[in-house]
Amino acid sequence: MKLGLNLAYWGFGITAADQLRMVKEAEAAGFDSVWAAEAYGSDAATVLAWIAAQTERIRIGSAIFQMPARSPAMTAMTAATLDELSGGRMILGIGPSGPQVAEGWHGQPFGRQLQRTREYVEVLRKALARERLEYDGEIYKLPLPDGPGKALKLMIGPVQERIPIYIAAIGPKNTALTGEIADGWIPFLFAAEHVAELRKPLVEGAARAGRDIDDGTFEIAPTVNVCIGDDIDAARDVMRPFLALYVGGMGSREKNFYNAIMRRYGFEEAAAEVQDLYLSGKKQEAAEALPAEFIDSVCLVGPAERVRERLAMYRDAGVGTILATIVAPTVDERIGMIRQLAELA
Repeated sequence: MKLGLNLAYWGFGITAADQLRMVKEAEAAGFDSVWAAEAYGSDAATVLAWIAAQTERIRIGSAIFQMPARSPAMTAMTAATLDELSGGRMILGIGPSGPQVAEGWHGQPFGRQLQRTREYVEVLRKALARERLEYDGEIYKLPLPDGPGKALKLMIGPVQERIPIYIAAIGPKNTALTGEIADGWIPFLFAAEHVAELRKPLVEGAARAGRDIDDGTFEIAPTVNVCIGDDIDAARDVMRPFLALYVGGMGSREKNFYNAIMRRYGFEEAAAEVQDLYLSGKKQEAAEALPAEFIDSVCLVGPAERVRERLAMYRDAGVGTILATIVAPTVDERIGMIRQLAELA
């Protein structure tokens, strides 16, 4: 099982110099990859280009490029450019984001996500293969009919023969589609205890395409928050604000994917309470309402030996790479945890 360092969103009190220290430490410690995210602050592509210029071996990944922010052709251009700049180290992670960001920030419709994702990946594959971009889908039509557009092909070629495409998905239908059309899956709030349930749609989707997700051509790469320390309660508390944001406030009362997965794990009452508190403006109370058992199942927290045991559970669950988001008050503590995690894995 490989390790990836997920820098998540840029900033939030961590300077560019601090981030680079973490990346270089991860590369020195043997991490396989480093990943950048985007929401409605920093973009991931600029961060990955900056990292690629200052590293030598570690692979770079987008976790994720937001689909509503870029046309599939633009995503192909960006991925090919980053692959060229990094000498063939690019992993292309994409995802639909959520309705609030897609429609509120990017001004793009959020509906029909299954069809939209399928077509987006098909166009991406054609563009990255440097085929002339002709596509007649329900969502995407290239070139636009009855206009001056020409069927073009990508002017540059990526270094890799095939840039791997990972999809961030949570719901069963989106996860099944990922198993069918992608090279990897980036789940969030992944609980190893529920791996049979989580893998089922992935396996079903792969079967539709005549694929086997266990044959080495597909990778499960969950994003996992990490805080290693002897005081497990303190480590859990570090996770609470972030998890409360997602479970309680990332979406509406009617549509919150993260709240839904907490319910699927058997925490129905707690999920409802966290959401009610968060949407009422009681963010601290919402964080405090998160059960310790839930935090333990979706994060790597506590003493080193406990983290080692949890890592083994991820490995047994078929995880190929853990995208570790290191959460600690200071940069020095984060760097220490990067080293510890490498040793424990």
